[in-house]
Amino acid sequence: MADQLEGDPLALEQQVCFALSVAARGVVAVYRPLLEPMGLTHPQYLVMLALWQYAPLSVRELSRLLQLDPGTLSPLLKRLEAAGYVRRERDASDERSLAVSLTASGQALREQAERIPPAIVQRLGLPLADLRHLHTVLTEVIAAANRAATAEPGAAGQPGQASA
Repeated sequence: MADQLEGDPLALEQQVCFALSVAARGVVAVYRPLLEPMGLTHPQYLVMLALWQYAPLSVRELSRLLQLDPGTLSPLLKRLEAAGYVRRERDASDERSLAVSLTASGQALREQAERIPPAIVQRLGLPLADLRHLHTVLTEVIAAANRAATAEPGAAGQPGQASA
C-alpha cells in the first residue's frame, strides 16, 4: 500500500478499532430512545429484524445471521419470549434444534419498528446516500475481519496496512 501511516502508528485517533467502537456506541445510543417504548434493547431489535425477515429460524440459523454465538443469543431469546414477542419450540423434524418464531405480538411490533429507520436517518442528519455507502464499506470491513480471523497465524500486520 502506497500510503504509509504518518506520525505515531499507535495514536488513538488513527485506530480503526477506536473509530468503529465509538461510532457503534454512538449509533446505538441514537436507537435507544426509539426502542425503549417498544420494550427492546438494540441486540433484541437485531433479533427481531432477523425474525421479521426470515422467521421461523433455528437458533443456529439466527446465530449465524446475527454473527452471535448461541450463548449470547440464548438470553436475548429468553427475554423476548418473556415479553411475548417470540416462541421457542423444539423443531419437529430435529428434536435437537430449537425453532424460533414470532408470536402475534411480535409480528404486530413490526408496524412500530417500520418507523425506526427513517427516524434514525433524520436523527443522524446524514444523507441517505452516505449512510448506504457507509453500510457497503462496513460490510466489506466485516468480511475482511472474518477472513483475517480465519487466516493463518502471523498473517496479520503486513507492512503498509492501516492501524487497527
